[in-house]
Amino acid sequence: MSRHRRPSGFQRTDRIADQIQRELSRLLQFQLKDPRVGLVTVQDVTVSRDLSYSDVYFTLLGEGAEAGYEAEKVLTGAAGFLRSSLAQTLNTRTTPKLRFHYDETPERASELSQLIDEARAEDRELRPDQDDDDTKND
Repeated sequence: MSRHRRPSGFQRTDRIADQIQRELSRLLQFQLKDPRVGLVTVQDVTVSRDLSYSDVYFTLLGEGAEAGYEAEKVLTGAAGFLRSSLAQTLNTRTTPKLRFHYDETPERASELSQLIDEARAEDRELRPDQDDDDTKND
């Protein structure tokens, strides 16, 4: 007789990560009053299996990487306050320590898109007779 066992820790850590993401988004919007941290969007949260650490990935609306890394330092400094606030709403024995990471993905995607557009424009300049074919495929 074989038993089908599902990984119980996986679903639990995902649920906790989702809860942390929702609650941190709320805390950052309404509780954290630091001008160095603009409009923060919590992109993703991962939680270690033993619930000791939580990695928080965030972006800043309309800001560059320099502001993002400054915000990362500020959020790291506020991690204790944010963790104790989380402890009041999480239904866990321990609250994971928070590690903040500025996520450059949207910024890099925008840069890559711009480079692609520039390359296509340059290609059109070099081969103007192909112009009609390019617009049909867009």
